[in-house]
Amino acid sequence: MGKIYGENVPVRAAFPEVAGKGAGTGPDAKGLLLYIHVPFCVSRCHYCSFHSQSFNQVTFSWYFNLLLQEIELWGRRLKRPLLRTVYFGGGTPSLIPLANLDRIMKAIRDAFELGPGAETTIEANPDSAQDVSYFRGLLSIGFNRLSLGMQSLKDADLQVMGRPHSVAMAYQAFDQARRAGFGNIGLDLIWGLPGQRLKVWLDQLRIVAEMRPEHISAYNLTLEEGTLMAKRCGEGGDLTLPLDQEQGRMFVYGAEYLESVGYLHYEVSNFARMGFMSVHNSGYWDGSDYLGLGPSAVSTLGRRRFTVPRYMDEYDAYVRGGLVGQDFEELTDEDLLAEMVMLSLRTGKGLDLKEFRKRAGFDLIKRQEQLITALHRENLVRISGGRLRLTKNGMLVSNVIIKRLAFGD
Repeated sequence: MGKIYGENVPVRAAFPEVAGKGAGTGPDAKGLLLYIHVPFCVSRCHYCSFHSQSFNQVTFSWYFNLLLQEIELWGRRLKRPLLRTVYFGGGTPSLIPLANLDRIMKAIRDAFELGPGAETTIEANPDSAQDVSYFRGLLSIGFNRLSLGMQSLKDADLQVMGRPHSVAMAYQAFDQARRAGFGNIGLDLIWGLPGQRLKVWLDQLRIVAEMRPEHISAYNLTLEEGTLMAKRCGEGGDLTLPLDQEQGRMFVYGAEYLESVGYLHYEVSNFARMGFMSVHNSGYWDGSDYLGLGPSAVSTLGRRRFTVPRYMDEYDAYVRGGLVGQDFEELTDEDLLAEMVMLSLRTGKGLDLKEFRKRAGFDLIKRQEQLITALHRENLVRISGGRLRLTKNGMLVSNVIIKRLAFGD
């Protein structure tokens, strides 16, 4: 571990890979990915382990002023680099008043160069985004993509998850966003919920597909340690998850259905109509550089990965100190190769074997011949067009396969 360089160190010495316009070291150096973390929620969902806190005006004003300073400081440090995407995640970014969002976006445009056609996304929860004028305001500020946290089309499921909205609110938010003029809307759903069955999941997907969002993210419920959902689904708890076999059918049949109605399965949990894949998230999977601002946000610039302090007093000291003193991890060649395998195999494109051989200096198929042969025999991977891809059955156990291929475990 080391320390982030101070202002007295030349930018190109600190982050030579990303300083200046047109930065980026990923496969297509079209600009940096910028992520803004908004650490506020109305209440904590029962499955969530992300950093967030209750919204109040005093803490928000503190955060808001620090974020504006952080944006300015990074723009100077990196010499106003080109941005390919801007993504507001959380937390609940839609809790931020339009006037404040406008100031943040203006600060970003002042500190960075926003590329032509840059994708600008904001996440929204249905309970905090019910007014068509709000969505029109988002469009006028410059957001061109909306990610709406629908999660389920059953009120009972939403209550179990601790979501603060109803199904009716989710429909309303989607309708209002369309009426406002949003032409790129993604809906987030969760499957594998307590008591859920295959038919119920497929019925929900049919309803969602009929709404014709441009993007659908379908995530398997993950029980994070310490969350209320994990306790209730654990030993002695009052909730029971679907059996593994049932969850496997949900994933495979659900993916096949979405593909049959025109959604490209371009990443394990993500589906998009043609031309509407998330540019921001695809940049993560392609290994592009990304800068994360706001409490607990993570960045990877060149070979350096670091995390912004998560608590407000530490975040205050970090920003007011000129972004100096934060620990970072120096990624090795082995780290970068392992991540290339891990991230590529999550995508529909799979791993480019020629590019891997170029970077690694060896042929992965030959080195892992016995393992890959076994995986192919079990219909878990396939090789075509010079790429190694996971099948849908392989995606079900992707963590195990990726661990064996990337780390040799």
